[in-house]
Amino acid sequence: MAELIDVVMPLELEGTKAVVRSWLKQVGERVARDEPLVELETDKVTSEVSAPADGVLAEILLDSDCEAGVGALLGRLSISTGEETSAATAAPEPMGATRLPTATDAQALRLSPAVRKAVAEHRVDPRQVQGTGRNGRITRADVEAFAAGGAGAPSPSTAPSAPPSAPAQGSTIVPHDRMRRLIADNVLGSLTTAPHVTAVFEADFSRIVAHRAANRRAFEEQGVALTYTAYFVAAAVAAMKAAPAVNSRWHADHLELFADVNIGIGTALGDKGLIVPVVHGADRLSLLGIAARLQDVTARARSGDLKAGDLKDATFAISNHGVSGSLLATPIIIQQPQSAILGIGKLEKRVVVREVDGHDTIQIRPMSYVTLTIDHRVVDGHQTNAWLSAFVAALENWSD
Repeated sequence: MAELIDVVMPLELEGTKAVVRSWLKQVGERVARDEPLVELETDKVTSEVSAPADGVLAEILLDSDCEAGVGALLGRLSISTGEETSAATAAPEPMGATRLPTATDAQALRLSPAVRKAVAEHRVDPRQVQGTGRNGRITRADVEAFAAGGAGAPSPSTAPSAPPSAPAQGSTIVPHDRMRRLIADNVLGSLTTAPHVTAVFEADFSRIVAHRAANRRAFEEQGVALTYTAYFVAAAVAAMKAAPAVNSRWHADHLELFADVNIGIGTALGDKGLIVPVVHGADRLSLLGIAARLQDVTARARSGDLKAGDLKDATFAISNHGVSGSLLATPIIIQQPQSAILGIGKLEKRVVVREVDGHDTIQIRPMSYVTLTIDHRVVDGHQTNAWLSAFVAALENWSD
């Protein structure tokens, strides 16, 4: 009798929820050890689960769009040394699955069972659908969006006699993708969990603008881009000394203060939402080290190449929302279970009053609004203002 090996969700996968995004093999297909077998998606990252051994995919226990907890049983492999298990004699279909018609090009397009079901339901030619999944694969949301746009309507030979009614008031239906739904759950959960309070300061960027201009080329010669975000990370590390509780986690009966400063950096993915890769051990890095780490994780975030470890164990976060034009955003949602998040507004030249030799002068300076949104269970107003004061002082007195 063939031996079955479990395929389980990795214990280290980060995220409040995970779902099966797509199976890369169908029941009855042979798979090699360490070959990607199934994709899992959280609100933060898409990860591939590889086959634990050479064998044949015998069972799919959690199909596409099913939720999976840490350690959940996803499917089973048969490692029989005899003939391959055929799809017709394989183990039962996943819960809630229905037997699907097989499209002639389904294997070439690597369509998951859920996508093939959506293709059949909406009578869509999958070759006309633009895939937004990993490596351009088609997702169920892609099929639904294509069909909602009208391009997936039935052919004339099968169409009903009466045309479908148009959406009310000319509206367009845009199905939520999985990442957007999980982000919605997480931000709502954060606001429900923690009382958010935001303090606003103003920072003069003159010193770091000058420092960046003087050192940018030297960094580039080492293959590293010197961005303003690197300064924000370094200044945040310095500010932790003024209010250590900002770098902590709330528990029901105690506060957990962290020795390491691991800073998550909000990275926009266009219409796909936001991901927060982490600069681990920022308190032990030089400005060059911070800039190099930022360059690495943000590039891999936008290319979809982050690993689960790149998103784990953040103790604080920064949202540089000003890069997209906003002067001020409040509150910026705290990344649970952290206790605070820093917001950086748009850098712009503004008229300010500065004292020179005992006289007030009007000057033009590069200024930005900076905010600290805190979990008020953890941090009080005095600590919040102390932290922001130290952060602004680090930027305005930069001397490296």
